[in-house]
Amino acid sequence: MARDLPPRARFEARHRPVAAAIAATLLAAALTACAPEAVPDPSSSSPTVTATTAQPSPSSTPTSPPEPTFVVDGAAADNLPLFSSVTAAVWASEGRVAGRAYVDALAAAGFDKAAMQVTDDETTVGNPAESIQFAVRWGDECLVGQVGPATGNPVTVVVPVLAEGTCLVGQTRPIDW
Repeated sequence: MARDLPPRARFEARHRPVAAAIAATLLAAALTACAPEAVPDPSSSSPTVTATTAQPSPSSTPTSPPEPTFVVDGAAADNLPLFSSVTAAVWASEGRVAGRAYVDALAAAGFDKAAMQVTDDETTVGNPAESIQFAVRWGDECLVGQVGPATGNPVTVVVPVLAEGTCLVGQTRPIDW
C-alpha cells in the first residue's frame, strides 16, 4: 500500500515517527526547564515543590561598557573600537555625508591626519557620492571606514596596506585643511 503513495508521501510516512519523537523530546525539555524547583521541607520527609522568582539584588547596577580609547603603542586592531566609535558618532550627526567630518573627528580622537586618506563627497558630475571611504594607515595595516546611502550602517575594518603603500584604491582627495 505504501508503494502506491507518491514519493513525498512515502518519505513523510517513513519519517513521521522520527519527527514525532524529536518533537516530544523538545517539548519535554522545554517543560522541564520551566518547572518549579523542588525545595526540601525540613518538617517533611518528601520534597515540596515551590515556585521561586529571581529578585534583582539591590547592589547590582547596570554598567555601560568603557569608552574606547586611543592606544598609541597598540596595533590597528587595538584602535578599531575607537575608530568605529568615532565613525558611528559622525554617521549619526549632520556631517554624515562629508568626508572632512570623518577626518576631523578622527584627528580629534588622536589619529594622525597625515596618515589619512578620504574619497570625494561628490561624483565627477556633482552628485552626492553613494559611499565615502576614509582610512588611517597604522604601520603595515589600515583602519578603513565606509559610509553612505549605498552602504547602510557604517562599516569599519582593519586591512593590510596595499602594495602601493596606501590604504584606499583609486583617487582620493587631498587632505589640505
